[in-house]
Amino acid sequence: MKTLPPYRLHTSLGYHLSIAARLQERRLDEQLKTLGLTRTTWCILLAVGNEDLCQPSDIAEFVGIDRTATSRALRHMEDDGLLARSSGTEDRRTRRVELTPKGQQAIATATPFARENADLMSDLLSPGEEAELKRLLTKLRQTGDLRLKTL
Repeated sequence: MKTLPPYRLHTSLGYHLSIAARLQERRLDEQLKTLGLTRTTWCILLAVGNEDLCQPSDIAEFVGIDRTATSRALRHMEDDGLLARSSGTEDRRTRRVELTPKGQQAIATATPFARENADLMSDLLSPGEEAELKRLLTKLRQTGDLRLKTL
């Protein structure tokens, strides 16, 4: 039987991906927390406000979380006054999501935080390196198309 070499944490691609992601996430989380937002609520605000998505299923797909997690987050965001939900005009079973003025203000206030945080990493890379990294990360994400419970 062939003996495998020991597993080395610091040579693991998953380890490096996790550390880089956590660095970016923690910085953003700390800034969003000052506004009463989480990464999930921030992503949903962007889906509704910047991408004009108004159906919960479209929002879930855009954010990359499952429908149950999206519904739960939408309820909390509605309770917090960040968005409003209403029945669809043609089919009363459908739900539409819209930003409130408070939600619009949250996007305006948090966007500089998000840009600054993104720039901290992208400034370390050339434009070509950044494009290649995004291409490779997109390729790696195709290994499993599972919707997450949360971000």
